[in-house]
Amino acid sequence: MSFRRPTMGETPTTVLFLLLAAIWGSSFVAIKIGIADVPALSFAAIRYSIAGLIVLAYAAHTTDRWRPRGRREWVLAATVGLFVIGIYHGALYLGEHDVSAPIAAIVISLAPILTAGFASKLHENVTIDGTQAAGLLAGLAGVVIVANPGSAGSVDLGGLLLVFLAAASFALGGVLTGKLPGGGGLPVETMEAWAMLIGSLALWVGAAVRGENVTAVHWTPTALASLAYLTLVCGAGGFLLYFVLLERAGATEINLVSYLEPIGASVVAWALFGDVVSPRALAGFAVIFAGFALVKHRYIGAAVRNTTDDAEL
Repeated sequence: MSFRRPTMGETPTTVLFLLLAAIWGSSFVAIKIGIADVPALSFAAIRYSIAGLIVLAYAAHTTDRWRPRGRREWVLAATVGLFVIGIYHGALYLGEHDVSAPIAAIVISLAPILTAGFASKLHENVTIDGTQAAGLLAGLAGVVIVANPGSAGSVDLGGLLLVFLAAASFALGGVLTGKLPGGGGLPVETMEAWAMLIGSLALWVGAAVRGENVTAVHWTPTALASLAYLTLVCGAGGFLLYFVLLERAGATEINLVSYLEPIGASVVAWALFGDVVSPRALAGFAVIFAGFALVKHRYIGAAVRNTTDDAEL
């Protein structure tokens, strides 16, 4: 991994990288806690309504653009909002009713692999070679291993499919965003803020369709603590930390956060509930990670060569 060296007084990039992985990994457990008391889509909608306003205030204070301009920039924000915020979190929150937090994190780690698959179909200048195709198959095989279908200890298939839909929506949103022209002048903070707000609107619509009545919810201290943590730490704080890492490391390296999140989710789930990830789930995660390595073999090879060249200088 190639990170920009921090300047004097800055927190080391590797520390920020691990912190982001821990924060976003723990979010899977916080979601599981919150949806025990609050309807899933309403819970997600409240989270991103608040987080969106916080990030919007940050964007207004730190950038020269607090809102998108023109149809193209609004389409960009709406695409991210619908796929990366709305559908992704809606499916994830619903899926976590029936699967554990560590299992959900493992399946979500498939997203970078699915991104490569969608990109090869939707971008004319993106192709995948045999090694990358093997990586895609390995990633899907890893999910099957995690599901363990047909056995007494199998994971709930409906919940697993919802989490898989979440991963696919996140990946597709990233690819569609790359195809949209005209968003280069929009600060990422501003785009993310409006994406959160648009995504929260989609979640509110979904909650209404499902007949969720958030006004009748009895807000327990646990649910409020979960919402506060997800909104302030994982939502607003996590994305602001993401912006710092995006500037220092770039998008490709940040993809690796997905593969540390299951570790964070597993540690927190074990500490709070005594949940232990099965050896089969760990094996599935290892296969998914191997698939990622195959999909990214060109980038990894180039990074290794650059590191070797730097060491020889």
